[in-house]
Amino acid sequence: MDTIATTSRGKVRGRVVDRVAAFLGIPYAAPPFGAHRFRAPAPVEPWEGVRDALEFGPTAPQRPYRPPLDRLIPDVRIPGEDCLTLNVWTPDAGGGPLPVMVWIHGGSLRNGSAAMPLYDGGAFARDGVVLVSVNYRLGVEGFGVFPDAPDNRGLLDQIAALTWVRDNITAFGGDPANVTVCGESAGAISIAALTVSPRAAGLFHRAVLQSGPPHTVPRERAAKTVHAIAKELGVPATAEAFAAVDRERLLDAQTAVTGRADPISGGPGFDIVGDDDVVPAQPPLPTVDLLLGCNREEYRLWFVPSGAVDRVSGITLRMALLKLRIPWRVARLYRAARPDASPGVVLGEMATDLLLRGPLNRLADARPARTFVYEFAWRSPVLDLGACHALEIGFVFDNLRHGESLSGPDAPQPLADTMHRAWVAFATTGDPGWPAWDARRPVKVFDHPDTGLVLAPRQEELAAWL
Repeated sequence: MDTIATTSRGKVRGRVVDRVAAFLGIPYAAPPFGAHRFRAPAPVEPWEGVRDALEFGPTAPQRPYRPPLDRLIPDVRIPGEDCLTLNVWTPDAGGGPLPVMVWIHGGSLRNGSAAMPLYDGGAFARDGVVLVSVNYRLGVEGFGVFPDAPDNRGLLDQIAALTWVRDNITAFGGDPANVTVCGESAGAISIAALTVSPRAAGLFHRAVLQSGPPHTVPRERAAKTVHAIAKELGVPATAEAFAAVDRERLLDAQTAVTGRADPISGGPGFDIVGDDDVVPAQPPLPTVDLLLGCNREEYRLWFVPSGAVDRVSGITLRMALLKLRIPWRVARLYRAARPDASPGVVLGEMATDLLLRGPLNRLADARPARTFVYEFAWRSPVLDLGACHALEIGFVFDNLRHGESLSGPDAPQPLADTMHRAWVAFATTGDPGWPAWDARRPVKVFDHPDTGLVLAPRQEELAAWL
């Protein structure tokens, strides 16, 4: 059955399945091409009649994940230029106003889309939350730093989408005064920036950071990636010059420069920059309530399928410690706690704490507002991935069927019920169901068959980084 909602730009037609209405591919900004390429998002032109919102909109220009990640994180490619779109899932029963959750996908700021089946918002709508998922510009189009273009264009896209939610979500049964932004990995890093951006002030009321801490870099550092791509292309490092390059050729050059980088081992990539316009160069602490955490073995997504975990020798470990500036005393502490672990596992555990768990815990320590901390600990049997990066998403969305590439076909549904229910509760009331962070450092550990509260887990190791 079809259903119609009225937005500020025109009417849209969605479809009702199992008492959930889905509106897909609604434009929140003009296509970022032609005159709008490498510019801030522009308003959508109004339309006459009823616009079909029955299929996902085009995905932002990108290349698939490199092997072997391409098998574990299935890519969705939808051609077309109208890529600044969003999707809405809402209960067909009406009522409300209902709490709203806005999902911002991850992918190192150069991969991903809101069209991934894993991000289907039907379970949230079923449980009384209006779920909105957002596409935004990626890679050099969204986060390349140029002297003749605004910085953080992908983040400006996200702000435009949140503005659309404020102005239009009532038509879909949502409450614009009860909006939670939620994201994973680069999506969480984006949200951390949004929580301190003056341009996003008042557009949301709480936030969820999954496996992504606050992280911005100076413009000069971020611009190095653009200069490397410009060298690969043989053109000046300006937006004007890049806009004249064929998009496929631009993606080829971007992949050549950034293709081997990952969040653990580093390498050229894309970052949010402190520009004192969209994001303060010296950002303050977020003031909204936060739910944040990470997975126990984040590193295994990058270390295990690639075989890197087995290639790390004692010498390689020592070189990595020097590169990452990890003190020897910290390395000895991790080794002593894992006497039977390989050097690759020890390095991965340290990298996870250095890049994710430690910064998130320090953020919780520093904030005066309420913060709830979790850890996802269930271990996937697929390729011995364990509790790796991105594994929790299928549980949060109560969508295990579309997360099988990471979790396998027998992931525990009771754990998905528990985790999804906590996210629904946080979006609805601001309380996920366990104590807020305080001097006891309570952490909700999501595992199966046992999920429970742990006080100050692995505190000795985390304190060693201070």
